Amino acid sequence: MYLSRIAASLREGDTGEVRRLTAEALERRYPPERILNQAFIPAMEDIGKKFRGSEIFIPEVLRASRAMHGGIRILQDKFLRQVRDKKPVRVLVGTVAGDLHDIGKNLVSIFITTKGCEVINLGIDVPTEEFVWAVRKHKPQALAMSALLTTTMPAMPETILALQKAGLRDNLKILVGGGPVTKQFAEEIGADGYAYDAKLAADWIADMFPF
Repeated sequence: MYLSRIAASLREGDTGEVRRLTAEALERRYPPERILNQAFIPAMEDIGKKFRGSEIFIPEVLRASRAMHGGIRILQDKFLRQVRDKKPVRVLVGTVAGDLHDIGKNLVSIFITTKGCEVINLGIDVPTEEFVWAVRKHKPQALAMSALLTTTMPAMPETILALQKAGLRDNLKILVGGGPVTKQFAEEIGADGYAYDAKLAADWIADMFPF
């Protein structure tokens, strides 16, 4: 019951209802992984398909994205409580400069959180200098960058080069992904890894930093 209601509320962009239902589902001992896999992900995949088919438009996508943000924060709190006794791997996540897409990035964030990682989500349209500043400040073990437009992909090698120049690259693993990004592109720009989707991104992190 809860899973279908959460998914429906997410599709409608009802942030308050998504948060309320997610919290209630957790109180009734629904596993957070089940809520993620059977409510959040199917609903957002449906939103993506409808957007690509011109059945819905940017305002509807943004409302659904905000609703997802609300539910994700509750799930992340639960995941982090589950791993509070571990020393988590810290991962920075962000969409590169000029790119305003965040649905995929947010799914990557929560999938990585389920692996027991501490995720710092830098948001969308993140300029190179902000990535460099965040790496210097937070000292993460990994950085995951997303680009959903071919026009914003060049920001990825620019960021990697800036990190090298700042002396921050050697102890940092860099993962890239997004619609137009390919494994070949990742290798060409000097990234350490490439992930086609959120699950693969989380699996890569888990393989890279087993704990």
